[in-house]
Amino acid sequence: MCGIVGIVSKSPVNQLLYDGLTVLQHRGQDAAGIVTADGRTFHMHKNKGLVRDVFRTRDMRNLTGNMGIAHCRYPTAGSASSVAESQPFYVNSPFGIVLGHNGNLVNTAELQRELFQDDLRHVNTSSDSEVLLNVLAHELQMAAKGPRLDPESIFSAVAGVHRRARGAYAIVAMIAGYGMLAFRDPHGIRPLVIGKHESENGVEFMVASESVALDTLGFTMMRDVAPGEAILVDLSGNFFSRQCAVNPSLNPCIFEYVYLARPDSVIDGISVYETRARMGRSLGEQIKRDHPNIEIDVVIPIPDTSRPSAVEVAQVLGVKYREGFVKNRYIGRTFIMPGQDQRKKSVRQKLNAMTIEFRGKNVLLVDDSIVRGTTSKEIVQMARDCGAKKVYFASAAPPVRYPNVYGIDMPTRSELIATGRDAAQIAEAIGADAVFYQDLSDLIEDVKACNPAIKNFDASCFDGNYITGGVSAEYLAGIEANRQDGETRGNEESAANQLDLGFSTVD
Repeated sequence: MCGIVGIVSKSPVNQLLYDGLTVLQHRGQDAAGIVTADGRTFHMHKNKGLVRDVFRTRDMRNLTGNMGIAHCRYPTAGSASSVAESQPFYVNSPFGIVLGHNGNLVNTAELQRELFQDDLRHVNTSSDSEVLLNVLAHELQMAAKGPRLDPESIFSAVAGVHRRARGAYAIVAMIAGYGMLAFRDPHGIRPLVIGKHESENGVEFMVASESVALDTLGFTMMRDVAPGEAILVDLSGNFFSRQCAVNPSLNPCIFEYVYLARPDSVIDGISVYETRARMGRSLGEQIKRDHPNIEIDVVIPIPDTSRPSAVEVAQVLGVKYREGFVKNRYIGRTFIMPGQDQRKKSVRQKLNAMTIEFRGKNVLLVDDSIVRGTTSKEIVQMARDCGAKKVYFASAAPPVRYPNVYGIDMPTRSELIATGRDAAQIAEAIGADAVFYQDLSDLIEDVKACNPAIKNFDASCFDGNYITGGVSAEYLAGIEANRQDGETRGNEESAANQLDLGFSTVD
């Protein structure tokens, strides 16, 4: 899960790209980067950290030009957390290309071997995004008509990427001297939208991970980029598009609607807010039907993602809806913090419970999902510490039982609290009196109701169906091993940083 932005404007784009990244900050907090193009020259600045911390005034002044792309990064399992892994990535051959990627490939190792042995290209990091960049560069070299490119050869190169790459990817790139290129994988797993703005000097174009970025920057949404489709905007602002995949099909990631996307976004014609409200109605009806004798005094959401669902649950059950937790806006989302210990410690910094809403009450807590259970357990204990008589916990999503390999950091079954446990056992594990889960069939119908034209979704973390293929038991075992190695390296790096800063690692 990352955020990507690309803009071709009639005026400098540095501020627009920065503002676009801040709107998409929820999609990645590890690193951020911007590359602009001034003629045939790229200007790049990227680093680890939040958008607001990566860019200073002097950095922005150096990002000149009317075209650019930007990226905020969220690292997936086993990937290094270093400046070298920050995006966009750059390669100077054959034409000079920069690229930002949202998603995850499942055949990275195979492509790395092909690049080294057959394409004679060098990949300098473990990032699958750099692999994608080099595959695109090689395909452009093969498709070029002599030393020059045209839209036909660029689209031919994208078709070559689709033939070779397997997994989820939404891409924004720039080719020096030619323009901005954006494309989406043939299964349409990760989101990508395109918009335009009628300026005084002509039409400007923008692509982004979510429609909210278009809204806040004054662009009008044209449509979603179709699965397998490529969009090209040249230096003069001319717009080209082409379907570059064989038999594409739309299978958007259903977890985008559950948790990842902002509620004010519309993805593939589906309002994220409306789906979350529908999920709450379905969940409330299920609790009412299957547990008619349960006594609930108040419904309290875990802020912020679950609010639309919690409101509907309370209305269906006919009980009060109250805000019982105050969120510290300056703490990152615990779901995407590396390491269980860091996630656990950050929960009470992130949320503070108001005793008046819990004391002496039977409380139903509503969250968007339960992944590892670390946060849920801490929150249940907070409710009990405030004097709640009984604490029930409801998930607006079904049990997460399978690894996600398409760009979300829930890679190993051993980390997922729902693996090998039923609802009663999960309730015991997190300290709740009972746990209620959304049915997968209801979730799919709730999302589909907002756009009946979509027939299928990627729901692999719920049902274990990996629509791209290529996800074997050996592959999942490799991810788990890489993750364990990565966390070990991360812990060692954290200890080293503490020593370097003069902090003691001993209490």
